[in-house]
Amino acid sequence: MKLIKNGRVIDPRSQFDAIADILIDGQKIIAIGQDLVREDAEIIDATDKIVAPGLIDIHVHFREPGQTHKEDIHTGSLAAARGGFTTVVMMANTNPTVSTVETLSEVLSSADRESIHVKSVATITDKFDGQTLTDFESLLKAGAAGFSDDGIPFTDAGRVRRAMQKAASFNTILVLHEEDPQLTGVLGINDGAIAHQCGVIGAPTVSEYSMVARDAMLALDTKARVHFQHLSAGESVDVIRFAKSLGAQVTAEVTPQHFSITEDAILTHGTSAKLNPPLRRSSDIEKLIVGLQDGTIDVIATDHAPHTHAEKDQEFTKAPSGMIGLETSLSLGLTHLVAPGHLSLMSLLEKMTSNPAQVMRLDAGYLAENGAADLVIFDADAVRKVTTDFASKSSNSPFVGNQLQGVIAYTICDGEIVYQA
Repeated sequence: MKLIKNGRVIDPRSQFDAIADILIDGQKIIAIGQDLVREDAEIIDATDKIVAPGLIDIHVHFREPGQTHKEDIHTGSLAAARGGFTTVVMMANTNPTVSTVETLSEVLSSADRESIHVKSVATITDKFDGQTLTDFESLLKAGAAGFSDDGIPFTDAGRVRRAMQKAASFNTILVLHEEDPQLTGVLGINDGAIAHQCGVIGAPTVSEYSMVARDAMLALDTKARVHFQHLSAGESVDVIRFAKSLGAQVTAEVTPQHFSITEDAILTHGTSAKLNPPLRRSSDIEKLIVGLQDGTIDVIATDHAPHTHAEKDQEFTKAPSGMIGLETSLSLGLTHLVAPGHLSLMSLLEKMTSNPAQVMRLDAGYLAENGAADLVIFDADAVRKVTTDFASKSSNSPFVGNQLQGVIAYTICDGEIVYQA
């Protein structure tokens, strides 16, 4: 048994926010209250710290199978635990892609060995061909958390409509990466002053929001549940807000990097700041923050995308896009959203716990008696310097060297301490 004492307990689902104790027995929380006593329990002192549901990230890349030199499910899980996450959902752009029951079963078997909860989506189309829909029924029965061709946007509107119709028939979710390749130049950099200074034509915001608009309307038509990944353009927020007002069952996420830094980071961090979709302008960040404030953007997710130093240490046009994010996510939210007063701590945690659980229909993301003992304990005011000492195999992050707010003290999953500072 474990007894967490004197922490500020915050549960976004119930809006509970008070100094309290939490008693854990096995994998369950058995009591939340004041002045709890249990002589045989291990005491965890949470004085001056926040106790919240374990964080949930519904967009990570753990590179297994096929690219385990960058990351694998084990090291990805260690990085997640160190960042305060107790549940993650992996994307399916592995090698081979998670397009069959055999590959999904292999991935989930590996995930079951980890100390946190690791889920996986399956691909919408076979091997990302953009045409042949996978066997949704069999993949759902095998444990798929949803379906996504993340990294490969749909150019065929008719095909994505059929995928939505199929998803609706199985009451599952489609997770979409929106970036029209016909409207982009060099991927990974916003088409604007910085790109032109670098001598390239980049990816304009219209390449994102035009596809968001198309697919939001298709979601309205098909009544499918559709989740839009890593919004970066201010106009995309406007489109999602409008689609929701019409009754479309759409949700959206933003990454910490997209609300924290602009395209200017390319000049100082080079390929470490090369992302798909790219970092945008300060005016886009302003709209992303408004979207977080008014609920248009439901979720904060990292798009944790590990690459080796050698892969990133190439000229800009050849280096892959992406950055790691699990170990800096909460700190970036505290630093760039809570500290400036854009979001309350309750609202930040809602977008990192209860909301992602609701989007993916996971029984997680809350604190309650008889509920799962998945928790994070952190000091919201402590400041740390980001170094390359990551639990991840990779260190590709433009935030290395930054002073960020928030330090994880404990991550507890199924009642067991899986990370302790």
